[in-house]
Amino acid sequence: MRLRHIEVFQAIVQAGTISGAARLLNVSQPNVSRVLGHAEQQLGFALFERRAQGMVTTAEGCRLLPEVQALYSQLQSIGALTEQMRKGEGQLVRLGAAHAFGQMVVAPAMVVFHQQSALVNVELVTEHFSTLCRDILENRLDFALVFAQQVPGELLAEPLFQSSMVALLPRDSRVEGPVSLTWLYENNLLMMQSQDPLGQVLHRALRRQALKPEGSLYIKTYSVIADMVLAGGGVGVVDLFTARRYADQLKILPIAEPLPFEVMLISRRDHAQSRAVARLKQVIRHKLGQIARESEARFKIPATATADACGTRR
Repeated sequence: MRLRHIEVFQAIVQAGTISGAARLLNVSQPNVSRVLGHAEQQLGFALFERRAQGMVTTAEGCRLLPEVQALYSQLQSIGALTEQMRKGEGQLVRLGAAHAFGQMVVAPAMVVFHQQSALVNVELVTEHFSTLCRDILENRLDFALVFAQQVPGELLAEPLFQSSMVALLPRDSRVEGPVSLTWLYENNLLMMQSQDPLGQVLHRALRRQALKPEGSLYIKTYSVIADMVLAGGGVGVVDLFTARRYADQLKILPIAEPLPFEVMLISRRDHAQSRAVARLKQVIRHKLGQIARESEARFKIPATATADACGTRR
């Protein structure tokens, strides 16, 4: 039996008549009669007896009925699931982000996304770059928001934004920007780790100026650098988004030598994205661009060093 035969068979059982089945299926009576006749011809036996009170299932039809009803129930489940998918109900998006984006970008973006897509569930993980890459490759995350660096060939990188890092000084510092790398180095610069996405940029710039940190702390989490500056432990260099979180507690100054960084989304190259993933990506792009532009203006970052939220240099 074909699926159309099963639909007609179930509709006739449910309605009891050809005309009732036609109404249930929203087709004409001749159409129902034709499909039923074709099914019975292929099977080689009758499914119904035509009586005055309506259609009565034959012995053969009764034997088929439990299997047909089970299959019809599965078809209804498939229909309900596809309708949920069309509306976005019950979908799950697994998002990863570098720690620096968690509060300033991802949190407000998720609020906006939830208002637009209340029936979509979102799981958020904040981790370091290597862990996020591994989780995507192992299908534990759909995509992640990270600072740009080389990614495995199986991952697709979508550039979003470019800018320059800024300096963090104690709030009561009398220094006005821009400050030089040499000045930062001479005033107890708290160092990023050299294998870190932004740390690579900072360490290259220091090497170019023959500045070699000695006895310095090497810190992996950017917010910890800011916390240490706040505690009087020295001065720091961080991204715009970490700096924005501490703008009311620390002095944020531009750096004379540009320390460029880029933000990107990463995902598996061989996986098509769902509609929910595409919507959340768009919300993140918008929120990232908005916060970045506001931060650049507040911290006086030169416009020539930046790019818009689509990755196009301005």
